[in-house]
Amino acid sequence: MESKFYEKDKLLIFKITDEIDDCSVQKIRGKADYEIERYMPKRVVFDFDSVTFMDSAGIGLIIGRYKFANMIGAKLEVTNLTKSVERIFEMSGILKLIPVTETAIV
Repeated sequence: MESKFYEKDKLLIFKITDEIDDCSVQKIRGKADYEIERYMPKRVVFDFDSVTFMDSAGIGLIIGRYKFANMIGAKLEVTNLTKSVERIFEMSGILKLIPVTETAIV
């Protein structure tokens, strides 16, 4: 997973490059929490452009980061959902909580 922080916009983008399963979620969660706490952004965006597989552990990952971002006053968004990820998000109802957006900066 790559991350990029834009100071001017207080925007933190996570570009996930791995499959999201039970094994990878712990690593992604640790890095995401560290970066969110470090930068204290106003917007956190998870970019799913390169994700080829995601299971239910990915839903827990995103819900947890949504709650964490809300605690510090940030908004969490997702972008570039692949068809398989979008389908999982729709079935779980996560898209009712978290908006899908187009990032202005990539």
